[in-house]
Parts: sequence; C-alpha cells; structure tokens
Amino acid sequence: MCSNLLHEQELIIDAPFEQLVSMENIFLAWQKFIRGGKRKKSDVMIFERNLERNLFELQEKIKTGTYKHSLYDTRLIRDPKERVISAAPVCDRVVHQALDNVIKFTFETCYIYDSYACRIGKGIHKASYRLRRLLQKASRSNTRSVYGLKCDVRKFFDTINHEILLRLLKRRIISPGVLQIIEHIIKSFEKTPGRGIPLGNLSSQLFANVYLNELDRFIKHELREKYYLRYCDDFIILSHDRAKLLNLVPKLRNFLKDALKLELHPKKVVVRSWRQGIDFVGYVHKPWAVLVRTKTKERMIKKVNEKNINSYLGVAKHADSHELTQLLKNII
Repeated sequence: MCSNLLHEQELIIDAPFEQLVSMENIFLAWQKFIRGGKRKKSDVMIFERNLERNLFELQEKIKTGTYKHSLYDTRLIRDPKERVISAAPVCDRVVHQALDNVIKFTFETCYIYDSYACRIGKGIHKASYRLRRLLQKASRSNTRSVYGLKCDVRKFFDTINHEILLRLLKRRIISPGVLQIIEHIIKSFEKTPGRGIPLGNLSSQLFANVYLNELDRFIKHELREKYYLRYCDDFIILSHDRAKLLNLVPKLRNFLKDALKLELHPKKVVVRSWRQGIDFVGYVHKPWAVLVRTKTKERMIKKVNEKNINSYLGVAKHADSHELTQLLKNII
C-alpha cells in the first residue's frame, strides 16, 4: 500500500514535466511563438524549413536532459529610451513558450489583482483605467486631496538575484524536470555573477512577476495599503496623507534591499497630487482629464507615418486626446 502511494506521488510530481515535453505542448509553443509576424524573419524561416525534425529534436533533448541554451543575440534599441535586448535563438524561444504554457497559471492565484504587466486581461490600458478608479475612490469622488507615491526599481531586470528567484519559483513548482529547465534558462544569462535576467525572453516576464509579487504582498498585507497598483517595476500608492506616503519610502527601500536585493531608483521616487498630475504607464492623470504623457505625444507627432498611425491612434484613444487624434490624422 505504502509503495503504491509513493509511486502515485512520483507520477504527480512528474506530471508537469510530461506535459512540458509532450509533442502537443511543443507544437502549441511553436504556434504561439510565430504569432505577430515572426514568420517573416530569416531565422524563423530557416527553422521552419525542417520544422517537424527541429521540434522533435528539441523535444528529445529536453526529455533526455541534453538540452543546452544557446547564446543570446544582444542589441541596443530605443523605445524611446535605450534598452539592451537579449534575444535567444528560435529553438530556445520555443522552449520558453513551452515552459510558459505549463507554469504560467500556476502563479496566477498568487498574484494580487492590481498587478498589470504580462497577464491575460491586464496590460497598460487596464492599469491606467484602474488608476483612474482608485483615484476616484481615494479622493471620495474628488471631495478631498489625494496624492500618489510613484516608485521605480533601479535596473530591475539586471539585478534580479538568481538564488532568490529560484527559491520563489520552488514554492509552487515541485517537478524536478521542470525545475531543471527553469534553472537552466535562468543561468543562461548573467549581467553580473548570479544576477540578471534578459529583456526579450518570454520567461523573463513570468520571472519578473513572481519576483515582484513579494513586493506586492508586502505592500498589501504588511503595510496594508489599500490603493496600490504595479506595472512591471513601476508602482504607485495613493493616499490623502502626503506625509504618510513619504514615510513609506524607507520601509519600501529596506524591504527591497533585505528581501529581494533590489534598490529603489533614487531619482524616480516622486509624490504628486492628483491636481498636479500623476504620471503612470504613459498617461498623466488629473481630476478633469487623462492625458498622453508630453514626451510620448511629442514623439508621436514627430514620428507618425502610415505604418504606425493606427498604433498611435490606439494610444490616444485611451486618453482625453481628441485634439491629438485630429492632429495625427491631419499630419498623415
């Protein structure tokens, strides 16, 4: 009886790995990966010429533990600020997607409602609309002053601690096979020894949310802040008491340092009133309007063309920007 129970437990533990390496999951990962026009890229076309062979070989390597992550292609982009993107080869990105298929929803039940980056049904625009609602609540429908403490984690992706990240992932994942792949992906990149995950990996988005979920829980459950939301490493806390918000800063700084080995960006800790305008996820919130950030608006006017006009109009649509919309259309 005891032996049967032990065997059943082993099967349960191995089930996520069996799901990860199943051919159904590998092909699903490929289908998700090529969405959004990736099929036209040269490295993707080369991989697709022998698609079945490449995917079966990839499956076999993962199954047998011989899979090795390849080197990253690092490039500098401006969007508009400079960022270093580290892109993995096609086969590795398929692995990242296959892993995401299996473990992503494992962590969804852990997250707070007001975490908005890289989650189904969330995103920048939902974060902006949610901030508007929270400002209304915190100000009691604009009958009292409300302030926003906005913070940013300094060099977040570059300074994520591998050891802490693995420990957090192991709280919810017990499959040795899945953990082996996760550890391999994490250790495939370092900005400094034992630190950093690459901008550009699908898996990095998941890892970032798992890591900063600790901050979310600290703010919601330890500090008991009611009006809080986060998008990636940018977060904001609302209160009618400006002094209280300023007093939170050292507590946030100490938690990030002690628990997560991270730092608040010293130049991006800002307290502003709603009337002054609270800038978050590209939009400036004021009691009478939501506006597109000035720098974003200037860039749109300068760079608008027939290819990006619909994207720019989509940004303007989520703000009170009738004049900007007409100006962009007139330029084209």
